[in-house]
Amino acid sequence: MADIGVIGGSGFYSFLSDAKPVVVDTPFGAPSEPPVVGDLDGREVAFIPRHGADHRFPPHRVNYRANLWALRSLGVRQVLGPCAVGSLKPELTPGTFVVPDQYVDRTWGRAHTVYDESPVVHTSAADPYCPVGRSTVIATGKVVPEGTMVVINGPRFSTRAESRWHAAQGWSVVGMTGAPEASIARELALCYTSIAVVTDHDAGVETGGGVTQAEVFQAFEHSIERLRSLVTDVISQLPKTDADCSCRHVLDGTAAEDVW
Repeated sequence: MADIGVIGGSGFYSFLSDAKPVVVDTPFGAPSEPPVVGDLDGREVAFIPRHGADHRFPPHRVNYRANLWALRSLGVRQVLGPCAVGSLKPELTPGTFVVPDQYVDRTWGRAHTVYDESPVVHTSAADPYCPVGRSTVIATGKVVPEGTMVVINGPRFSTRAESRWHAAQGWSVVGMTGAPEASIARELALCYTSIAVVTDHDAGVETGGGVTQAEVFQAFEHSIERLRSLVTDVISQLPKTDADCSCRHVLDGTAAEDVW
């Protein structure tokens, strides 16, 4: 069992002590990998590599429902979701960490809910991220404390026209995995916080050949040690009990109130 979950790149395997895989069955099939559960400064943490240990799942094929259901089944209530993003603002340079307070979902063809069948459940997404988790990350002083993440379907990157359109809306960063991860976490009454790692300026922000996969992977790798340090700091500071957080009560009064 664990009370904190991390969904991120495979580089996070090494930050847990005595980590052991736990096979979890979900109604939606297998998660990207069996969660590994280990100790981090006295906190039990479960980790799932979002794209699989060998990065075999592209963004539109990640089983977001199974990943989050597996964490919830292990007792997780707080989830940190670090992800790679492109910048839509010149001042958000590669290596910057952004803690989004909003997202715009432009994905399609993905399974967006764990309530496909009865019961019918509508959850609020007005403020889609956990206020407790966000404030804990922001308190480290190592992040940009707000911004809107636009989530595209991928796996291709944006055209220049799309990128300029996104920037013109005032959005901050663009990624491929932030949705439906955040909304499914909300449906499971999980406290979910995104940490967006800027790897590049998107195609419409500056001239040049446009971003490549190799550049994104390389830039993310350059940030992984700082990101692990940030996540470690945040986990040590997350409250051990936050039963009053609004995320925990999102199912109150719905048909799914007693599911868990």
